[in-house]
Amino acid sequence: MDIHAELNQVTRTYIKHGVPLHALHGVDLSIGRGDWVLVVGDSGSGKSTLLNLLGGLDRPTEGEVRFDGINLTSLTSDDLARFRYEKVGFVFQSFSLISSLTALENVTIPLVPYKMDRVAMEEKAGAVLEQMGMIDRATHLPGELSGGEQQRVAIARSLINEPKLLLADEPTGELDSRTGEKILDLIASLHRDRGVTTIMTSHDPKIAERAHTVVQLEEGRVVDVQQ
Repeated sequence: MDIHAELNQVTRTYIKHGVPLHALHGVDLSIGRGDWVLVVGDSGSGKSTLLNLLGGLDRPTEGEVRFDGINLTSLTSDDLARFRYEKVGFVFQSFSLISSLTALENVTIPLVPYKMDRVAMEEKAGAVLEQMGMIDRATHLPGELSGGEQQRVAIARSLINEPKLLLADEPTGELDSRTGEKILDLIASLHRDRGVTTIMTSHDPKIAERAHTVVQLEEGRVVDVQQ
């Protein structure tokens, strides 16, 4: 297997009221390039923590997180931020759109660190929105969009930098089943057409039928991997 991302004996411990809580404990996991991985488990099993570590949003207490052979654990904060901007696209359950910005402006946000010309940024964002079927809603604020439309904008934002890794944390959790299916169809087509390594968390068993690999977490430990 051509390994794209991996966790080696990763433990993530948080301290709450002076008591250590192990969100992840001794996790070993290898993810192939271009794979579609579904991470399942009860609330509190460590799913979101796993995604945050893979995306460089958090650091492990122990162990290593690697992407393309690079040890993310050893990177400086600036280098880790650069890794996120250049390599990773994030999709969250709550959409995380800025309410005062239009759909187009929200999509351009990941381009800001590159100090691109505004016209060039908007042209690139418009092209991705068109791919999402959302170009006619480009000037609308998030509050003027349906849940499914907001998630499409969020996905467009995650793809604007042409990431190598797409991390989606419960991307259909706030949507009705029909809209959720459409979002999954969209992610599936993007995965197929772009070959982006895709890692999702979800409570929806239907998603398991689409994924190449299903990883089950229980109390911060990997208890099963099905391929």
